[in-house]
Amino acid sequence: MRKTVVITGSTRGIGFGLALRFLERDCNVVLNGTTPESTTTAMAKLQRYSKNAAGVPADISTPEGITHLYEEALRYFGRVDIWINNAGIVNEMRNAWEVDLRSISRILAVNIQGIVNGTIIPYQRMVQQGGGKIFNMEGLGSDGYMQDGMTIYGTTKSAITYFTRSFAHEAIGSSVAVGTLSPGMVVTDMLRSTIIEGSVENMKKKKFFNMMADDVDTVSEFLCSRILSSTAQSPRIKWLTKPGMIGKMLIAPFRKRDLFS
Repeated sequence: MRKTVVITGSTRGIGFGLALRFLERDCNVVLNGTTPESTTTAMAKLQRYSKNAAGVPADISTPEGITHLYEEALRYFGRVDIWINNAGIVNEMRNAWEVDLRSISRILAVNIQGIVNGTIIPYQRMVQQGGGKIFNMEGLGSDGYMQDGMTIYGTTKSAITYFTRSFAHEAIGSSVAVGTLSPGMVVTDMLRSTIIEGSVENMKKKKFFNMMADDVDTVSEFLCSRILSSTAQSPRIKWLTKPGMIGKMLIAPFRKRDLFS
């Protein structure tokens, strides 16, 4: 039976990359963007998969938005097998006390409330239907790493890692798997926004990203395959492992990469 996958924040970046990979594997996919315009634009790129793809605009920072997205997925495809909480926004590269308070509130709403609601509501529905998988996207800060100018964003990702693992522990024995996805460093608009051309510090950062980062297609292919094959109760799917990082460092002098050109 064809599986149905819902991906929040999937009109671009890693979310859109995952949508393509799942469609290539004959899954039904529900795309989600905050606005009708962004959702329609993304759907236009999926014309060859039009029978298996649906676009649903919804503000996932609210319980109402999550509920609407889930119910629309049921209306289109009858059930939800995999729910991926990918949506997230990043603050400008500034010290925490310099970030606009309204911006902080929005980041917390999307990155924390959105994932908390986006775990609880699908979990309740999936228990009723007899099973499913929920994955929450990790990011900078999930492993405790600190980067100046990214305190607010990193705090949200740290919180989500704890929430997901604790939630999964509470859900042991249920028919629903709850886990995390760690894509590592992926060249998306979000990553590009952390680099301001011109400064020496950011040129060093760009050099590091060219050594360690990967493109959306490579990472989404790996994550999609592991998500579909996972049978763990609390899966932790990670692309950039420590051995992988060491390998990239060893071959860096022998390959020239410019992922930002």
